[in-house]
Amino acid sequence: MSMKYLEEKKNDYITRSEEILNAAKAEERELTAEELKELDEINENVKKIVRALEIDKALEDEKTMEKKDDAGAAADEESVEAKEERMFEEYIRSMALGTPMNTRDGELTPAVNSAGATIPTTIANKIIEKVYAICPILEKTTKYNVPGKIQIPCYDDSTTDIEVAYASEFTPLASSNGKFVTIELDGFLAGALSKISLSLVNNSKFNITDYVVKRMARAIKRFIERELLNGTENKVEGLSSATNVVTAAATNAITADELIDVQDAVIDEYQDDAMWLMSSKTRTALRKLKDQEGRYILQDDVTAPFGKVLLGKPVYVSDNMPEIAAGNTAIIYGDMSGLASKFSEQLNIQVLREKFADEHAVGVVGWFEFDSKVEDQQKISKLVMKAS
Repeated sequence: MSMKYLEEKKNDYITRSEEILNAAKAEERELTAEELKELDEINENVKKIVRALEIDKALEDEKTMEKKDDAGAAADEESVEAKEERMFEEYIRSMALGTPMNTRDGELTPAVNSAGATIPTTIANKIIEKVYAICPILEKTTKYNVPGKIQIPCYDDSTTDIEVAYASEFTPLASSNGKFVTIELDGFLAGALSKISLSLVNNSKFNITDYVVKRMARAIKRFIERELLNGTENKVEGLSSATNVVTAAATNAITADELIDVQDAVIDEYQDDAMWLMSSKTRTALRKLKDQEGRYILQDDVTAPFGKVLLGKPVYVSDNMPEIAAGNTAIIYGDMSGLASKFSEQLNIQVLREKFADEHAVGVVGWFEFDSKVEDQQKISKLVMKAS
């Protein structure tokens, strides 16, 4: 029942009561018993409608206040973000130019320690979000963003599968020899350097925050992607620790059959989210491969994540992937969730004034911790070229 209907009903009742009273006045008589009864009923009905309208108004007022509170909270949140961005820019400018920060009354300067200044949460989040957006390999890994070393248990049933067989009552089942192993993720310190021209720092219209976020995210992405794909001895292992290997018959060429072997090295259960990783030159070589019907096996597909598909799966090209050459890992394939990563989401920043003084620039270094290892070997395979 709408409030408009109740308003109209209330007005109808009032009009009816006025008609009864005016009729009695015009006839100069007392109200009859029936008229008195009807007026009493009208009075009760009007009271009920008025009460209902009051309740409805109170509820609407409460909803309006809640909307105002939500809008106010959103505005406060936006103001915090804007404040942190402004303070971040002021900090960069003051450190670069050697001038005091223009802080407002009651505002705190960024926290500074031996490693530099802690990036405000909103700035750090923007950098992290940008890194994930431009580094799909990292985005698809299984992430463990916790401080310190962590040990991840992995079930190793490579020797004997879990046995399932018919059984009889009171007869024990045979157990498998599968066991749990662990991989350890550490935190290796790395730094991303972004240089800013002092001419740009002096330009009040130049958005330092966006510049630092984009440049630092790209630098971190390039480093992390290289480590994920190739690893570094005694540091991050990344996909270099993958043991599911197909060896090419040649040092400088790849065949369609070898691609099928690489793809089938990953069991069907993990094929849904699988992807190909390779360099641009490797992709160019594969674009020239044809099947027995003379059709190119690498196809353009605007609906695929990266615009190309090979044997039905998307192809991601990275400049960090080795090219086709003797002993190189030319192609990696699989579900990247089989790769575990630990990427610290707590960034520290340092502003380097003197180091780049002769370049009329200032350096901004972002420090973070990172590690990665293959967590599930069954999800990853790779093609290694024949050694010379």
